[in-house]
Amino acid sequence: VQLVESGGGLVQSGGSLRLSCEVSGLQFSINVMGWYRQAPGKRRELVADITGRGRTTYADFVKGRFTNSRDNAKNSVYLQMDSLKPEDTAVYYCTPTGLRIDGNMYWGQGTQVTVSS
Repeated sequence: VQLVESGGGLVQSGGSLRLSCEVSGLQFSINVMGWYRQAPGKRRELVADITGRGRTTYADFVKGRFTNSRDNAKNSVYLQMDSLKPEDTAVYYCTPTGLRIDGNMYWGQGTQVTVSS
């Protein structure tokens, strides 16, 4: 499984970013895909996930601001992030939430999101 996240950057508070994740090495359309984030000194946390058919769930701290979507034809998942806050600053990762390798989740290199106040 390979995961390549992109789209991060530096943005002012209230701004927007759209993250992308290209996935290979699995049957993408049947897998639930999750977006996680990890801020410095904090544990990695689930931000949102999306089923193969497009049903989404969100952590309370991003509800109404982030939108998760996927394109099964492109083996890609996206995270539209609006009304960004400084506390959204973190490295963002995508992962197939139901898959493990040696008991661990699959992770890519992540993409850095920095929100300035």
